Amino acid sequence: MATERTVLTVPGPDGDREVGLSSPNRVLWPQLGITKHELAEYVIAVAGPFLSANGDRPVSLERYPESIDGESFFSKNPPKGAPDFVTSVMVTYNSGRRHPQLVLTEAAAIVWAVQMNTIVFHPWASLAGDTDDPVELRIDLDPQPGTDFSDAVPAAHALREVLREAGLDAWVKTSGNRGIHVFCPIEPTHEFLDVRHAVIAAARELERRMPEKVTTSWWKEERGERIFVDFNQANRDRTMAGAYSPRALPTATVATPVTWDELDEVDPAAFTIRSVPERLATVGDPWAGLLERPGRIDTLLEWWQRDLDSGLGELAFPPDFPKMPGEPPRVQPSRAKKPDA
Repeated sequence: MATERTVLTVPGPDGDREVGLSSPNRVLWPQLGITKHELAEYVIAVAGPFLSANGDRPVSLERYPESIDGESFFSKNPPKGAPDFVTSVMVTYNSGRRHPQLVLTEAAAIVWAVQMNTIVFHPWASLAGDTDDPVELRIDLDPQPGTDFSDAVPAAHALREVLREAGLDAWVKTSGNRGIHVFCPIEPTHEFLDVRHAVIAAARELERRMPEKVTTSWWKEERGERIFVDFNQANRDRTMAGAYSPRALPTATVATPVTWDELDEVDPAAFTIRSVPERLATVGDPWAGLLERPGRIDTLLEWWQRDLDSGLGELAFPPDFPKMPGEPPRVQPSRAKKPDA
């Protein structure tokens, strides 16, 4: 029995490409009836701003072979048989291992990723031409139990002021879930560890200003009902859902750039695969030109050094990372051995 298949015509820089889509009527979002074909049409509709935000850089694909209710896995390197318009770049991971990583440079490549059952796109903060030095400082404001998106909004505004004092221009988007992502374009003059330290410096300054609302505590048992500033998302090979990427959530929400003026009134649940193309057609892309005026992280690194000199040290790394210099013990406080009386 022949497998159901359709072919989409996808415009691109080298003319139209024909991209095959198998099982186009497979329902990926069961609660809404959104099919694989509808997802492919969505990524074609948003391809311009999607590529501006996520293209020409290493990207990991979060793939769901059946639907969002089924199992998933990540693809980082190009699979065998990938078309020649799907490119790759050699990257170095935290372990020191080197491996080619996928790079998307045109709309047909995004549609191919959908053909490979990709739902969520996770771009690196660096470009393919220099994968070691980020062009974006990224901060994830993550609401903890007892808090929500509305609690993250004032934290985002306060963070914007902190970053402005450090000489950086901040841009904002919904995470597609409950959180808020704040990005700053930066010159690619420092590697990931330096950028992570700059994020920690900004996070600590924000925490000083909003101690009852914001926390940098890595251990969940210490966070309370506050917004966690996830500094470890700034690490090499640590990514978050890219701008205009769908999320594998029942409501088919999309991680969506917004303006600072509209942030207070935003309902993140309103930005979906079915609504975002119309939003782009009517209000445009709030992130257009994001990388055109990059700043520098020198001031934030001065703050980092100031905090080191005052006794604030390195913060914990994710458990799969190698042991890092100056890192505190990787054991949650409640399980740490108590010193003898």
